[in-house]
Amino acid sequence: MNKIESFINFLLHQKRYSKNTVVAYQKDIEQLFDFSSKTYQVSSSNEITSNIIRSWLADLKETGHSNRTIIRKISSIKTFFKYLKKNDFVAHNPLTKIVTPKTDKPLPSFLKTEETTNLFNTELFSNNYIGKRDNLILEVFYATGMRLSELTSLTTESINLNSNHIKVIGKRNKERLIPITLSLKLKITEYLNYRKELSETTNYLFLTDKGKKIYTKLVYRIVISYLSTVTNNNKKSPHILRHTFATHMLNNGADLNTIKEILGHSNLSATQVYTHNTIEKLKNIHKQAHPKA
Repeated sequence: MNKIESFINFLLHQKRYSKNTVVAYQKDIEQLFDFSSKTYQVSSSNEITSNIIRSWLADLKETGHSNRTIIRKISSIKTFFKYLKKNDFVAHNPLTKIVTPKTDKPLPSFLKTEETTNLFNTELFSNNYIGKRDNLILEVFYATGMRLSELTSLTTESINLNSNHIKVIGKRNKERLIPITLSLKLKITEYLNYRKELSETTNYLFLTDKGKKIYTKLVYRIVISYLSTVTNNNKKSPHILRHTFATHMLNNGADLNTIKEILGHSNLSATQVYTHNTIEKLKNIHKQAHPKA
């Protein structure tokens, strides 16, 4: 039994990895060996060096492989060589000097200002409980940037119309207060008048037409339905409204720390992704306006 076969048996029978996962590992390892053999005439795992692996990774990049794919392949090779070293099949592990590239992160999708204006066109919403609820759900997402799980967990006690804020319980049960605008306050007040006729047995803010707590799939359907009327963006979800809130806030002068606190991010790096959208906007403006562009 050769080293690769021994490793595959280890993954299957001791680590109990799925067959698809094991096949992916095997392909990555065989790809490295094939490259090493053809490019450097290497025939043994003991002969594979850090420089050979770097050369292989560079070749992957040049042939169009994404960082995500390359990271997965590095992970496969690292696991393989750790196994070889642990079982004394190799004298050294060439992966110790290999730096894993950062994952490619797509820019957050968001609505344009005009699309957002169209989203809150009153003609889109029926003049009944369902219409008022759907309108308020979209408004709360866009005006506060809260997460889907946070919205479905809101109660009537979460809303403080005297102090103009909403209390949100976020990740790890961390509580935060989000200010609300006058227009949102008026919509909440109007909605509550419709809601009180629907149910007095639950204190959850958003309810189904049967008076039960609203659920995740229903909110998704609501958001996708209304977004489909105003945007051709392929991505349509509650999180798009969270991205839209953050991007529009940043574009209109809000500082990152303020946006971080409202979004409930634990560190600033999570919020900084929205600066890339702003930079792209500046690039487009520069390209259109500068005579030398």
